[in-house]
Amino acid sequence: MTATYPQEALSAHPPYRHLAYGSTAKRSPDHPLVVIPQTLSELTGPVYGRDSVAPDDSDLTRQHKAAPIGERIIVSGRVLDQDGRPVPDTLLEVWQANAAGRYIHKVDQHDAPLDPNFTGSGRCVTDAEGRYRFISIKPGAYPWRNHPNAWRPPHIHFSLFGPSFLTRLVTQMYFPGDPLLALDPIYLSVPDEAARRRLVSSFDIETTQPEFALGYRFDIILWGRGATPMEN
Repeated sequence: MTATYPQEALSAHPPYRHLAYGSTAKRSPDHPLVVIPQTLSELTGPVYGRDSVAPDDSDLTRQHKAAPIGERIIVSGRVLDQDGRPVPDTLLEVWQANAAGRYIHKVDQHDAPLDPNFTGSGRCVTDAEGRYRFISIKPGAYPWRNHPNAWRPPHIHFSLFGPSFLTRLVTQMYFPGDPLLALDPIYLSVPDEAARRRLVSSFDIETTQPEFALGYRFDIILWGRGATPMEN
């Protein structure tokens, strides 16, 4: 199936195994993947719509009794195809660490403090023009023990669903000017430098809200020319 894609599209995505990212040796297959045909039920359901997403799901700062600690940010953009056409009614989910660089997850043993007013997850559905918008807190960097003195740059995970669970794409958004990007093997696992830069959001004064939050723009191109790198 991948043979039908141009080489520039293939080089946009990281390989299954990237030696500098140590744990991929345990997560990647040793043999070629076996393609299993999808059935009609897998391709047609469940179907996601606006009715299943609450208005406040996209505001990660209003999910608890008080405001979370940290720098408020607004992240917005569009989901597009390779020809710049909008992809409407796409379910987006985001998850991230808090301002101290810690996730609310039992596996996360970083000794940074948890924030009782920040869960770190949200979702929304793109409109007719493919637009989405999240309000959140800028995540912190955190250590991850992949190599000596290893720190992951601040980032937000994005998950995009098509008509079913089997049509899901996952990527990460980074912040401009971060010095940790040059040292991060996950970011550097994308073979093409131009494609890597498409993972970095841009500061956007139009999205910035006066006296409230800085804005960042992050457009997502699903396939083909200029595709946003996705995790395999």
